[in-house]
Amino acid sequence: MLELLSFSLVPFMVLIIVIHGYIKGVDIYDAFLEGALEGLKTAVKLIPSLIAIFIAIGIFRGSQALDMLITLLNPLTDLTNIPKEVLPLILIRPLSGSGALAAVRDIISHYGPDSLPGILAAVMMGSSETIFYTTSLYYGSVGIKDYRYTLKAALISYVISVFITVTICGLLL
Repeated sequence: MLELLSFSLVPFMVLIIVIHGYIKGVDIYDAFLEGALEGLKTAVKLIPSLIAIFIAIGIFRGSQALDMLITLLNPLTDLTNIPKEVLPLILIRPLSGSGALAAVRDIISHYGPDSLPGILAAVMMGSSETIFYTTSLYYGSVGIKDYRYTLKAALISYVISVFITVTICGLLL
């Protein structure tokens, strides 16, 4: 029953929109074309930001910068009880969703899904966001160039969420 409901939900919503537009006297096809054109304009405005982010992520992952940063942060992880195994995920997640997914896959394949690193990786992946990507995407779509305060707040909340995740998962295991 639930499968039938989920299968028919989108066509039902489209039908409701078409009926509502017809009742209100809206030219549905023209409204659709205007929306598609606006979406295309937004996508074109976003392309430079997305290319810059993807190139930066590629350089970061391709160079040995990630490995050097992990080695540099090892004393901090020892001090804060953050498992070294999840440090690549912690560093990559704000930058790249696909890179973070690859890090989670590596953690789970090496340590298992029921291990502390596996559980931490799953919780972090499910409860955090690719900060730089979403910030540039959303702010770029409306033309805002100065988002430094948003970025600072997002990074501070991300660091706090890492410590909270490590603490709670450590207590539960």
